[in-house]
Amino acid sequence: MNETEKIKERHEIEEQYKWAIHDIYADDNAWNADYDFVKSCIDKIKAYKGKLGESAETLYSYFTMNDEISVKFDSLVNYAHRRHDEDTANPVYLEMSGRLSSLISDISDASSFEVPEILAISKETLEKFYKEKEELSVYKLYIDRLFKRQEHTLSEAEERIMALAGQMQEAPDNIYSVFSDAEMKFDDATDSQGNKHQVTHGTYIPLVQSSDRVLRESAFKSMYSTYGKYKNTIAAMLSAQSKQLVFNARARKYDSTLHASLDRTDVPVSVYHNLIDAVHNNMEYMYKYVRLRKKLMKLDELHMYDLYTPIVENCDIEIDFEQAKKNVYESLKPMGEEYLGILKTGFDNRWIDVYENVGKTSGAYSAGARVHPFVLLNHKNTLNCEFTLAHEMGHAIHSYYSNKIQPVIYSDYVIFVAEVASTCNEALLMEYLLKNTDDKLQKAYLINYFLEQFRTTLYRQTMFAEFELKINEMTENGEGITADNISKMYYDLNKLYFGDDIVVDDDIKLEWARIPHFYYDYYVYQYATGYSAAIALSRKILKEGKPAVDKYIEFLSGGCSASPIELLKTAGVDMSTPKPINDALEIFNELIDELDELMN
Repeated sequence: MNETEKIKERHEIEEQYKWAIHDIYADDNAWNADYDFVKSCIDKIKAYKGKLGESAETLYSYFTMNDEISVKFDSLVNYAHRRHDEDTANPVYLEMSGRLSSLISDISDASSFEVPEILAISKETLEKFYKEKEELSVYKLYIDRLFKRQEHTLSEAEERIMALAGQMQEAPDNIYSVFSDAEMKFDDATDSQGNKHQVTHGTYIPLVQSSDRVLRESAFKSMYSTYGKYKNTIAAMLSAQSKQLVFNARARKYDSTLHASLDRTDVPVSVYHNLIDAVHNNMEYMYKYVRLRKKLMKLDELHMYDLYTPIVENCDIEIDFEQAKKNVYESLKPMGEEYLGILKTGFDNRWIDVYENVGKTSGAYSAGARVHPFVLLNHKNTLNCEFTLAHEMGHAIHSYYSNKIQPVIYSDYVIFVAEVASTCNEALLMEYLLKNTDDKLQKAYLINYFLEQFRTTLYRQTMFAEFELKINEMTENGEGITADNISKMYYDLNKLYFGDDIVVDDDIKLEWARIPHFYYDYYVYQYATGYSAAIALSRKILKEGKPAVDKYIEFLSGGCSASPIELLKTAGVDMSTPKPINDALEIFNELIDELDELMN
């Protein structure tokens, strides 16, 4: 194995490429001091029990105390979880994260009286409170939302039981994360020259993007043969996740897990079904793309491990991190000086943890800490990683605006709108790159990449969403989740989504086992809806300029001060209809034709 292919230890990474974690706390002792402070607040919370309806002053005092705890807790969570993600095998931060889970459970238990007590206050009394204490009006939207979900709110005793169960219900996700990120090891992949390549969560995608087909197949088989060894264990984890969702939905009198999940964020269930129906109605575009890929790659058989490698030969684009930052910055100039200033602040002040190291959590994310966002990457010098940088900085700037503009109680935006902010950045980067090349081969390469974004985000994430819906429906219907029955289901979905012009390899039936998002409670559909909205918004920004940018910044600044559907409407996109999805898929179809013509 080449030395350059070995994954570095954390201490071998240069400081400039590590996030500035000490911007939150100087050291673990400072974290412990805040932890003790928040823990001491449990008795303060309990002291309000039976008193929330006493007066406007008492209710306002309770809310402001909660805001103070929330700000402290934001720092506690971000420090512990970011340090844990630097090295998932480090027992110090694993223990910190465990203490936080206990603390969350204790606080939820202590405050379980809150919602029932507020709902017991008459609306006339609340109106009187708002007049007596003008500052209390900040919390009116929060209170109105409680009344909207009143039928799903339990008695104080029942709410306490639900709160006590919270920590236990995190177990499937926590166990899966430790098992998949820290425990699992994969066999090396072998290329056509007999060279060995280390397979990790971070290296897997670059390996299957390789032009060496032997290496792609070897990496594919290494990944899924390993998951295959533990398929029954992982299926048990996923079953536990599904069962706790069903328990929560039924306890709160929802008719399904889907309704329970989407209701928390004010998203109609019809949006989820609209997405799946729209993609099913446009499946021919995916089949058309698969046929084109097979033709341009000149393959007798197209396999699942052939899907990620660029169609355009001899045009691999290598982009180091510094060049990626420059391209992202230039591509986002249509967003205006204020947006660019925030982006540059993030680049220059170590908001980003750049490179993979041994034990570091896989993938990429942005965590919207109040001190400033923190972005985790596992950067390789690929076009995909350049787009990941744009994507995560979209999340980061969204968090920055929401935290800056909104009161604490409304600053935490929901995931449905989060994926719009990230993907809009990606769309603007793509438009910039396409505009700034006259090389037909490179343009074809970029269009191929753009097509892959549609395939992996709109089609693939919708397939994930359909799978997640089906497994939860199985649990709701009393059917057991086993590795064999969900592997068959997953294989059949691949057949449906990819069509007859590709060999759906048997190993792909185990892909569900490596997707952490199935533990996030109906999370994945939002990638697809967000992508559709982002394509529409990016085109409005490029076409209309400042008026569209101003509306978009207003959207980014909205936090959760309105429903996600309403926030997007103010920016100019109506996600209550399938139109944005259909429009995006029409662009996908046009890009297929453009690539075909360029390559001819």
